[in-house]
Amino acid sequence: MERTPAECTLPAEERPSRVAEFDELFASALRGLERVGPTHLRLLLKSGAQVEETTRDLTAREARCCSFFSFELTPGAGGLTLDIEVPPGHARVLDGLAALAVDAAPRVAL
Repeated sequence: MERTPAECTLPAEERPSRVAEFDELFASALRGLERVGPTHLRLLLKSGAQVEETTRDLTAREARCCSFFSFELTPGAGGLTLDIEVPPGHARVLDGLAALAVDAAPRVAL
């Protein structure tokens, strides 16, 4: 992801494993990606209790250490929708997360 903002409280030694968790989620569950706006990313994920549980856990932990992230997970008939928003000053971090998603699930494009 983009350079870690100063507001991130996740210890540096834990950051590679957190990135790996996002990689795994994207590689296994990402079905689509839409850049709604410069500060808003929408991910379409496979449905299923395990994907939902993993996503809720991961995003809750990420929001605790990087409070500028706003995550909203919505179950639907076609799968799960994960809306991620950041303040304008953190748009480059969102760019990094979008690139991470595309790299982990190359069949999905921006």
